This record gives sequence, C-alpha cells and structure tokens, in this order.
Amino acid sequence: MRLSRGVPLLAATLVATTLSWPTPAAGTADGHCARQDRVHVPGAAFQRSACLTDLTTTGLAGTPYTDMADQAGLTARATRTPSGVPGVQIDGYFPDSSRFNATHGWQHDAQFVIRLPDRWNGGLVVTGAPGTRRQYATDTAISDRVLAQGYAYAATDKGNNGADFYRDGTRPGDAVAEWNARTTQLTRAAERAVAGRYGHAPRRTYMTGISNGGYLTRWQLENHPELYDGGVDWEGALWTADGPNLLTSLPATVARTTGSARDEDLYAVGFARGSEFLWPYHEKAYWGVTQKIYRAEFDPAYDPACPGPTAGTTTEQVLAPCAGDAVYDYASRPAAVHRAVARVALTGRIGRPLITLHGDLDALLPEAADSDVYARMIDASGRGRLHRYYTVEGGTHVDGLYDTYPDRLRPILPCYRSAFDALVSWVERGTPPPADQTVSRPASGDVVDSCTLAGRAEAAR
Repeated sequence: MRLSRGVPLLAATLVATTLSWPTPAAGTADGHCARQDRVHVPGAAFQRSACLTDLTTTGLAGTPYTDMADQAGLTARATRTPSGVPGVQIDGYFPDSSRFNATHGWQHDAQFVIRLPDRWNGGLVVTGAPGTRRQYATDTAISDRVLAQGYAYAATDKGNNGADFYRDGTRPGDAVAEWNARTTQLTRAAERAVAGRYGHAPRRTYMTGISNGGYLTRWQLENHPELYDGGVDWEGALWTADGPNLLTSLPATVARTTGSARDEDLYAVGFARGSEFLWPYHEKAYWGVTQKIYRAEFDPAYDPACPGPTAGTTTEQVLAPCAGDAVYDYASRPAAVHRAVARVALTGRIGRPLITLHGDLDALLPEAADSDVYARMIDASGRGRLHRYYTVEGGTHVDGLYDTYPDRLRPILPCYRSAFDALVSWVERGTPPPADQTVSRPASGDVVDSCTLAGRAEAAR
C-alpha cells in the first residue's frame, strides 16, 4: 500500500479552513524557541515552523495554527483550558497521493502538527484525529493541557479525512490501514524532531486519542509497543474480523431510521437503555453517514451506487443514509469483506499499559459492543495486568452534547485528564491506577472540569 489515504462528527467538520500565515516571532538562541533551526521532521515533504508566544488554543484561536471549527462539539463550552505556553510549532505533510485535506490551502493529506514547548518535561504525546477530522481536532481536548504540563505534542490527520475517505487506496481497508501507518510514521518522526529541538530523544512517549484516535491508540500499543510507554484510549472504535464492529451495530440504527426496526433491535446490538433521548440527534448527524462510508471502505461491492464516488456534495446528502444499509448483514457478507476488516482488526494483545474510558450513554459506539468487548479481549490475551477500564456514567460520544443535556450527561474530558495523570504515575512511578470502575455522575458539583477516580491504586489483576 502506498502511504497516501471517519464520519463528520458535526456539519462544521465538513468545512476546510484556509487562512493566511502571520509573521511568526523570532526565536532567541538561549531561551524562547532555541534550536528552532535544527528541528527537522524526517520524511516530511514539506514543513513550516513558527516561534509562537502561546501554543494553546487561547493564543492560536483565529490563526492558521489551529482550526476551532474542526474541534466543534468535542468539548463542553465551559471547559477550562490552560494558556501561556510559548514554543515552536511545526506544520507540514508527508508524501501522499490523496488530497482530501484542504487545510492551509495545501490540498494534501498526511498533514501533521508538532508542538515543542520551551519548558519541556522530557515527554511526547502523540494522537490521531477522531472521526474524519483533521490534525487540529483535539487541540482543546488534548493538546492544551499536555503542553501546559510540559509535553511535546504531535497529531496526524491519519493520511485521509472527510466523508469521502473511503475513496483512498486501491483495496478495501486501505484507507483505515493507512491511519495506522501514518501514526507510526509521525511518532518516529516526532521523536527525531524532539531530539533536534532539545538535544535528546523523549524519555517517555504516550499514545492517546478519541474515537478513531482511541482505535489508533489500541492498535499502536498492540503492534508497536516499542515506540510507546503507555496510552489512554477515549472511546476507541472496535474493529474485529467477525464482529462486533461498527458494521454489526449500525445497520439496526439505519433500519430504525427507515421505520423497519424497533428500539429493542438497537438494544440487541448493544445500545444502552437510557440513551434513547440522544437517538434523534444521532439519527440525523451520525448513524447513516457512519454506516455508509465505513461499509464503502470495507465492502464496496455491497451497494456501489450508494455512497458511490462521493458521500455527498451537501451536508444533507453526506448525512443521509443509504437505504440498503437497513438490511446490511455483516455476518453473511463474503469472506473478502471479513479479510478487509481483519487487516486492521484489534486483538487485545497490548504491549504497554493502557487505560480505556467509555461513556455508558455512547449512542454511536455503544459500550456493550465496543470497550466492554475490548476489555474482555485484553483479559483473554493474558494482558489484563496492563489494562484499566473506566466507565463514565452519563458520558456520551462527544462532550459537546453536555451543553444540550446538562441534567443527563457529564463530559468525559475531566475523567480523561485524571486517567492520563494516572497513566503517568503508573508508568513513571510504578503506582498502579485504581481498579476498573464506573465513575458515577455526581448529583451536584463541577462535572465540566473535575473528575475523581475512586479508590486507592491497586495491583494489576
């Protein structure tokens, strides 16, 4: 496969941002942005570095150094984020033949961002874009805080993005396979860039991500544990060759949309009782488009005319389901389809410590058909001692929905931050995190910026 190639989480993610580049500040030899001229990203076809007074979204909002529209919906509005982190930002791309990412007007995929704070703690955090978003998608959710803690940060657009990502590659599964390859590529390159900036390679490298980024975290810790010291998986997508996967749970949602399925059919494939109030939104914004574009990625012969060469040219067309997906039966599809999924499937054989978080009201990737299964896969592989699993009561797939339902939901982000800190303590100080648990939604208090993992640290199971 050539290194060249998920779901718009909101309509805003369909819009590319192109802004003119301001003149960056000059660095100083012995302090702010020192050694900037020595920072090179190995393998990049193009890179552009800037010495900035603040690498967080507080300082970057409205500039070409981030994309606030592509972050829409991932965090609650009242989320507090740190600011005032000076350093170097590198934007660029690796060689690629696909052109879905229009950021910066480059019309080039395999774009990345690397941020190198002046005050470095010796670590590196790597992530990949969730859904079908691009490299700046998790700036508020992940980048801001880890930069303030002193970590270098690197994010990839995964090598293809947007609702037409399934068009990339030549074989079924090529596009998703590239996500994994691009993440590995960026990790290796970012470690070299870090060494150029600070004089030595990172002492610790952590992999993390949301949704598809969570899937990438799982895959990297299974397949390239030598590159990482641990990871935090925030509602990662589960792919297994024989199911469950998105193609075994989502057809029921399309059938419900077309009136040929009942609520009980959704419960049967894993959707949680109590999540029904979220279904109307997901019916409009997630279910149909997610099923059709992933089915087109792994099983293009099923309905070649839908989505066809594009998922749509308007938001309404993109989000609309394909009628044939209401009766899609993954189990009965040809062996070639299962082999395509097997190329990117997870096994549970993680090689580094991993913490998984999942909301019990996730109405896109239901916990029962996803992280519950993955936790069992890890245990079955004999790697349970490396895993912790926290269910967030009232959590759903994107934290932005908390603003609509503050009486029913809680954001996962503060629990993610607590989990990341627990992972660092686990890896660097040998302090095991608390045992698997459900993090209860408090009746009162701050749920937007506070989350405590209950119980003392416990020995691995």
